[in-house]
Amino acid sequence: MNTTRSEDLFAAACRVIPGGVNSPVRAYGSVGGTPRFIERGAGASFWDVDGNRYLDYVLSWGPLAVGHAHPAVVEAISQTASRGTSYGAPTTTETELAELVVATFPAVDLVRLVNSGTEATMTAVRLARAFTGRTRIIQFAGCYHGHADMFLVQAGSAVATLGLPDFPDFPGVPAATTADTLVAPFNDLDAVSALFAGHADEVAAVIVEPVAGNMGVVPPRAGFLDGLQELCRSHGALFILDEVITGFRASPGGAQACWALEPDITCLGKVIGGGLPVGAYGGRRDVMETVAPVGAMFQAGTLSGNPLATSAGLATLRTLQEPGAFDRAESLAGRMASGLQTAAESAGLRLQTAHIGTILGFYFIRDDAPPDAAIHDYDTAREYADTDRYARFFHALLERGVYFAPSQFEAAFLSTVHTEADIDTTIEAAAAVIQTLRD
Repeated sequence: MNTTRSEDLFAAACRVIPGGVNSPVRAYGSVGGTPRFIERGAGASFWDVDGNRYLDYVLSWGPLAVGHAHPAVVEAISQTASRGTSYGAPTTTETELAELVVATFPAVDLVRLVNSGTEATMTAVRLARAFTGRTRIIQFAGCYHGHADMFLVQAGSAVATLGLPDFPDFPGVPAATTADTLVAPFNDLDAVSALFAGHADEVAAVIVEPVAGNMGVVPPRAGFLDGLQELCRSHGALFILDEVITGFRASPGGAQACWALEPDITCLGKVIGGGLPVGAYGGRRDVMETVAPVGAMFQAGTLSGNPLATSAGLATLRTLQEPGAFDRAESLAGRMASGLQTAAESAGLRLQTAHIGTILGFYFIRDDAPPDAAIHDYDTAREYADTDRYARFFHALLERGVYFAPSQFEAAFLSTVHTEADIDTTIEAAAAVIQTLRD
């Protein structure tokens, strides 16, 4: 592929933007090379500035559940923009989006819209502390809840992808801001029980990605999420489910519908904005009524509930909820996972795949890993994942017009506009590339 313009534009960006990007993983730091600058998208594909077309399985890191430039979403944004872009006052679409979230998630009685997933999780923890009168939180190594200071302790892809220093050496994060953050291994209930035992009456909340999506895609072990919820109940802590990735992707009702959970607070983002900046946190009525102006816990945002974002989110969710739409995309994710697994087995390589709803993940397992090596938490992801092999796979697929995440530790996503032909094309290309990765 000719990538001359992307290379020139990246050089120009580096002169005025740190690292040339406005979010670190876009810089291809873990796979090498120059990022492609994207000019436009349509359906399941996008095109770079040099005219190269790619089948897209990043989908803006998850929000584009109905693909690029879906006509219903474009029309909703266009009509809204023609009337104004922001008012700093209530609009009907805020209420409509909130009603849709409340109707979809039985554990959510009230919901507050914000501007990002980071803002949602950050505020959810503040809410839990205000409601319980406690200060400590428990999170899991490798789970990423945004870049708020309190979360930057073994923070998943933020560290694993970029090779950044981990806690306590995360530059700019004072030790005091993470002093009340306790960390347990993902999928390890015994470790969480031990933390509760050692900090009785101090833990305000446990926050978890129900399906880890920032150390690669790691599903919860049987009983793990139920066990966390029960531990929170028994110790008077709140159970916060970070569904920024899994909301409307693990299932139409998120991961909590898959595992019949009743979190006290749910965090959402990505899909509910249809590609525009948005986040949300919601939960039990008594908990949410702690939030100002009803309660005393302060949180505010000039652009929260922005009419463009809420209109795009409503159009996206209504399209996603059309009969059969989600089921087709989920089926394609399974087909992709199966095809990649078969291709790896044919080449004599070890590949660990997972798919939940429309989320897909896969790891190349190092040749020197034990025969029974399996990834189930952050430590095993860092120990067994073959990042060099993934980098070769990524670039070879890119040259064939298939765009996966430029990191072994990020998820892939399917949309309602991907087709069986797209999946077949991708599997065929991947199989050819995987055959070249044996050495």
